[in-house]
Amino acid sequence: MIARFEELDWQQTRMGELTLRRRADPATDELIYEVKLKDEYLMSSLFTVAEEELATLGLAAAEGIHLDVLVGGLGLGYTAATALHDERVRRLDVIDALTAVIGWHERELLPVSAELVGDARTTLVHDDFFAVMRRTPEPEDTPYDVILLDVDHSPHHTLDPSHADLYTAAGLASLARHLTDRGVFALWSDDPPDAEFMSLLSSVFDDRAAHVVTFDNRLTGGTSSNTVYVATRR
Repeated sequence: MIARFEELDWQQTRMGELTLRRRADPATDELIYEVKLKDEYLMSSLFTVAEEELATLGLAAAEGIHLDVLVGGLGLGYTAATALHDERVRRLDVIDALTAVIGWHERELLPVSAELVGDARTTLVHDDFFAVMRRTPEPEDTPYDVILLDVDHSPHHTLDPSHADLYTAAGLASLARHLTDRGVFALWSDDPPDAEFMSLLSSVFDDRAAHVVTFDNRLTGGTSSNTVYVATRR
């Protein structure tokens, strides 16, 4: 029998205490998975619509019958798992800076873990996504058709100060070097569409859009929304 509340993992990381816990909803007995970093809630399996839409909208903008996809931020795995539902995806690399998060999926602790690690297209990579994007691609590196990013709360609210340079014209231009000529960059944000960031996207990408994703919020009894930015090189 599963307990009403379980702490599945706790680890000290370079960004603070990281906790994965599982609880049973007292009204429905649904199992809910939650991640906390220090005292801050990072994500919950109660709210996965926008994470899934990040993959759906990003891949919808991509051209070609074979797609190489990079996901920045593994988390609970819903963005990566949704990307695998697109049959055009032939390679899915997922980068996370925290070995603990990768370990959760390798131990199949989360609802989509088995789907992710059991798919031969998936590679889980322990690295700093932001550092990878700063690097100049080597001649032997294969560029990505799609890059999906879900790490920070928004371009103006980062989990770590070292992430901030990505959300500048220079940072976005550096990221674009890792994309194919018609590649797509898609970003999740907890904030409403931001005109300043849209302008930055326009300085690097030819097409860009901000999609507002609305979903039911059982905690408030109302609705909530996130933003998914999609930018394309033409």
